[in-house]
Amino acid sequence: MSTTTPVLHLVTCGSVDDGKSTLIGRLLVDTKAVLQDHLAGVQRSGETDLALLTDGLSAEREQGITIDVAYRYFNTEARKFIIGDAPGHEQYTRNMVTAASSADAAVVLVDAIKLDWANPDLQLLPQTRRHSLLVNMLRVPSVVFAINKLDAVADAAVAYQNIAGALEKFATEAGITITAMVPISALKGWNVVDTENNGQNDWCGYAGPSLLSILETLPVTPAETNVAFSFPVQWVEKPGAPTLVASRTSLPPEGAAAPWGGPAAQHHDSGVTTQGRRVFWGRVATGSIEPGQTVKVFPSGQTAVVSQVLSATRQPQNKAAGHSAGIVLDREVDVSRGDWLLASEGSPEGQRQLNTTVAWMDDEPLVAGRLYWALHGHRWVKVKVQRVVHRLDVNSLAEEEATELAPNAIGHVILALQEPLVTLPFAQSRILGALVLVDTATHKTSGAVLVN
Repeated sequence: MSTTTPVLHLVTCGSVDDGKSTLIGRLLVDTKAVLQDHLAGVQRSGETDLALLTDGLSAEREQGITIDVAYRYFNTEARKFIIGDAPGHEQYTRNMVTAASSADAAVVLVDAIKLDWANPDLQLLPQTRRHSLLVNMLRVPSVVFAINKLDAVADAAVAYQNIAGALEKFATEAGITITAMVPISALKGWNVVDTENNGQNDWCGYAGPSLLSILETLPVTPAETNVAFSFPVQWVEKPGAPTLVASRTSLPPEGAAAPWGGPAAQHHDSGVTTQGRRVFWGRVATGSIEPGQTVKVFPSGQTAVVSQVLSATRQPQNKAAGHSAGIVLDREVDVSRGDWLLASEGSPEGQRQLNTTVAWMDDEPLVAGRLYWALHGHRWVKVKVQRVVHRLDVNSLAEEEATELAPNAIGHVILALQEPLVTLPFAQSRILGALVLVDTATHKTSGAVLVN
């Protein structure tokens, strides 16, 4: 196996019952990533139910649908994969957004038998369009359309041609760059791992690579090293205290429980001295950091010079975006969890009003005047919905005037912040340009916010 090709974080999405769980099961089985006893446990009436390899919740097995994101791991000789099976049902769009937000690539499945495949002017399913729009909004670098269940149609070549034409038309209108488009049968394994499809090498008139071959060549999301240095402080290590270098559960103010957690703490003792100063731990969001750089603290505005940069094992080591680090400053300044360390020059200024695109995921509609907690990095601030400007029609892609966003809607919203946040447009930075809205009463994740 290659040791230089980075791990690919992949998400499968699309409408309900399009075959996402079955596709992942097929990849796991055909790459021999499933143990025999596990494989025997998903036998139904003498046949293997591939979807059960990812649908692990009892409710998922009872209803035959995916509810939560299931992550699976497999590898080939070319690279390693982390693949997330996202739910297709509209009710669980929030789970799909969570999986796509950290993905390097998305495979959007399209079920041929649900469409009027013989019609050159066929219409795609709304959820196919919605998921495609979301992965594009979230700046997932590679989008692969997999046209599934072509083994179950009377003329696979015609179905593939017409569906591919509809996808290309939609992608052009929506501004989505298609990385690849491939016909498959997840159930039978045609064109998934290899191109030997029922003895035919040009099945559906397609002579390109298999889905897995495409995935093996896709790039990972590049680190944001071309943006000025920024560093959300996650943990402050006091002098003489046990060294805590891994993340803890992120908690909103006033004891409200956040909807996600972190790994257990790790303790190290490498003998590196910090000269009695505090160490600020976290992950470099953008740019890079090394000793001698001048940084400013947000929101206080104080400045200091970096005296040490430590790795997770407390070894002196310069760090770039995407890597965890411990930062020691040359003097004591007031820095707490939730603050940001920023480059002294070239960093964005704090904003108290944001023009945003919101993917709304709460059961209650988003309306003007409502208050929410917003999480940006590790900083919590109160946010007021100032105005709902428009709602996106996922079918026509038209921007419609609106006064609210219903569950699973996407729209343009203006937010007013109680305290300033340092942000960039999401098109420029996936980290500085993204927030999460959390309901102040229920503490549920309510919306994904992208700064325009």
